[in-house]
Amino acid sequence: MKLQLKAIVQERIEQYIGMSRDAVEGKLLRKQNSYKQREAEIVQVKATGQVLSRHDKENETELDYQLHLQYFIKQRDTFFIEEETEKRRVTFHDGKVVSDYENERIYGQNREERTIDVFSERMEYTYDRLKAVKYAERWWNDFNPAYPKFTDDCSSFISQCLHAGGIPMWGSPNRNKGWWMSGKSWSFSWTVANALQQLLAGGRGIRTKQVRSAEQLNLGDIICIDFEGDGRFNHSLMVTAKDEYGMPLVNAHTTNSRHRYWTYEDSSAYTPNIVYKFYKILDGS
Repeated sequence: MKLQLKAIVQERIEQYIGMSRDAVEGKLLRKQNSYKQREAEIVQVKATGQVLSRHDKENETELDYQLHLQYFIKQRDTFFIEEETEKRRVTFHDGKVVSDYENERIYGQNREERTIDVFSERMEYTYDRLKAVKYAERWWNDFNPAYPKFTDDCSSFISQCLHAGGIPMWGSPNRNKGWWMSGKSWSFSWTVANALQQLLAGGRGIRTKQVRSAEQLNLGDIICIDFEGDGRFNHSLMVTAKDEYGMPLVNAHTTNSRHRYWTYEDSSAYTPNIVYKFYKILDGS
């Protein structure tokens, strides 16, 4: 099975480079199209796989594994690296591969929120973008043991980044109020994408300025995504780099990503109805 899994990983690599557009579909095709629109190309892909669990049934074995992908991108005269991890499941029947698919966590499954109080008083703080981005780079593919670990972790990760940048917590122990994490309890706005978006839109406890386009954002700013366009935001991203044209590259959790292009057109959760909100993080005053 190890040799078969190695062959699957190699096939995955070949799907990104050296193959015709007719040979791919879905997520891979959208990723290729995204690079083409940006006048960029994948020149090399490296991948490593790690088996997470094994489930044996009669004549059948399922392996859950994690694939760490590194894309080496050329855009005009600039090279950069994009990284992501995919959680996948491969099924063997009588020792032969019968399926291999991405077992992607659906964004926004954490639905524990209620209406939150966004009308908090402004606090004094200075937002250190460099520290926020350094945190996002350090922990993009890992969990900081100082915080609880969530399966649907995108907003907790972004909250941690903002806090590392100097924004203070407030509102404890009221879960509907403020933005905080304390032991085994936390505010909805800390952990739930839709609640965090409401907080950022309020622009008070965390002072923000909503802008119209992604290119207006700087490193350390935030993008919120509503994949279905139904008014409920599912995902949170932090800008950690810019491409050759000044467009944001982002870090995120849940599907762990580093320097991924901000549109998320290559996500399995992508729909044509996708809606974005762009927030510049300001100093508190």
